[in-house]
Amino acid sequence: MKMINHILGVPLAMVAALLLLTAGPARAVVEIDINRANVEPLPIAITDFISNDELGAQIAAVVSADLKRSGLFAPIDKAAFIEKISNPDAAPRFQDWRVINAQALVTGRLAREADGRLRAEFRLWDTFANQQLSGEQFFTRPENWRRVAHIIADSIYERLTGEKGYFDSRVVFVSESGPKTARQKQLAIMDQDGANLRMLTNANDIVLTPRFSPSRQEITYMSFEGGQPRVYLLQLETGQRELVGNFPGMTFSPRFSPDGQKVIMSLQQDGNANIYTMDLRSRQTTRLTNTAAIDTSPSYSPDGNQIVFESDRGGRQQLYIMGADGSNQRRVSFGDGSYSTPVWSPRGDLIAFTKQSGGKFSIGVMKTDGSGERILTTGFHNEGPTWSPNGRVLMFFRQPAGAGGPQIYSIDLTGYNEQLVSTPSYASDPAWSPLLE
Repeated sequence: MKMINHILGVPLAMVAALLLLTAGPARAVVEIDINRANVEPLPIAITDFISNDELGAQIAAVVSADLKRSGLFAPIDKAAFIEKISNPDAAPRFQDWRVINAQALVTGRLAREADGRLRAEFRLWDTFANQQLSGEQFFTRPENWRRVAHIIADSIYERLTGEKGYFDSRVVFVSESGPKTARQKQLAIMDQDGANLRMLTNANDIVLTPRFSPSRQEITYMSFEGGQPRVYLLQLETGQRELVGNFPGMTFSPRFSPDGQKVIMSLQQDGNANIYTMDLRSRQTTRLTNTAAIDTSPSYSPDGNQIVFESDRGGRQQLYIMGADGSNQRRVSFGDGSYSTPVWSPRGDLIAFTKQSGGKFSIGVMKTDGSGERILTTGFHNEGPTWSPNGRVLMFFRQPAGAGGPQIYSIDLTGYNEQLVSTPSYASDPAWSPLLE
């Protein structure tokens, strides 16, 4: 066994090690081509991790749920398993897994260290090539077991698709409660699967448009504290809050630059709104647009060189792109209807948007030059897309017609894998974090 130790995160105090076991000659390595138009989910068997309590089954269940939600994997019902894994260090009986069409197999084990830490290990097997594809071992505090499961799911996703996963991430959103005419809105945060939810603000003041920093565990958001819209920064680990600045008029849609050193936003003055950036170190503000229209919802490209935003300067809301200094402003959306809430993919290849047309709201994507527009989902009122860290999945919120309130959904780039993200109360305006460190 070869072991390579590294720290995955100081706050988590987790250590991972690589586990290798040669299990015979390789013939063909199982993999998923996620660039095809229609991806057939890969049948995968995920066994309960061997442990002295129910935690082994719970970790396996979280791994299975993560992979299934991606739409790329089809976990096999455990009732179909033939072999009972008793020693995850030994090669499984591959024929027993091929019989039930498990093209990949996950086995694992949990143990408690003398210092109280939890040791979790897993192995990923290719049942048709009779070989181990990957294996890792983690040490962490027992209360972090769900995060261990998400990291394991990410490792499996990456090994079989060739791309980073997105399961070890969080989502900040606006939690809504109360009657429709007097909604209370609080900031809340949860794991990407809806677990570990906690409130970040109280219900005394309305909050809007939370957004994650790409470089720190920090969010920016808008609050109507004191009756005036203000932009705040909130440190998630310490709870420390900081006012970005007092601006005359309304402030809209604050969002971080890719390096986390600036906040870009829309400021309304004299009936129009323009886009500004603020350097968070010097607090210097720079104006990027200067029109008699409403320019809002700016979002940087991942390299920080360009900005996409919405503007009604042409008569109705459309999407425009400009340089990071405000130069070369040009329209990129030309379809029927109105376009809003653009957000640049972390991969840099697509822009997600909300589109209003024919009395309905759609979530779609287009290439950065405006070509290749694709609508992923349409409903009574869909709005506010946000990208997963790997740029393969979007979350958004949907307001139903009539009674009820908004709920968060996810959908992948195929447009076929749409799922509700369960929250205890109504939820809107999600913002996905980068992968946790």
